[in-house]
Amino acid sequence: MLGGPEAPASGRSAWTLLTIAVETGLVVPGATVLADKGLAGRDVEQQIAGLGVRLLRPDRRNEPRRHGSLGGVRQWIESVFDTLKGQLGLEHHGARTAHGVFTRVAQRLLALAAAVWRNWAINAPDKRSLIAYDH
Repeated sequence: MLGGPEAPASGRSAWTLLTIAVETGLVVPGATVLADKGLAGRDVEQQIAGLGVRLLRPDRRNEPRRHGSLGGVRQWIESVFDTLKGQLGLEHHGARTAHGVFTRVAQRLLALAAAVWRNWAINAPDKRSLIAYDH
């Protein structure tokens, strides 16, 4: 998801991020990218189409209806971010390189998956609860 509270309303930061992601292969042509309303305009849409990426963003009031509000999808993404930052401690990961960040994210996601799997294996009443592992 591009944009969010950190991105300026103009969308320049999100555009730069998207361009880098496509050039490095993190986002492949044909992928769908979710963005804020700030990444809008005829020029921006043509540039994004030139990258081979499909852009989904909430419709502005003065535009014809295309994608709707996308509020449910955004809420789901924000919930995942909140879990990663809060319960898994990724806001203060301590990594110094991109590889270190990727490693720490992978470690925490693997630990989360193992905890959920164990809850299923022991038939815990709340399968997604991490309270038993929080110390």
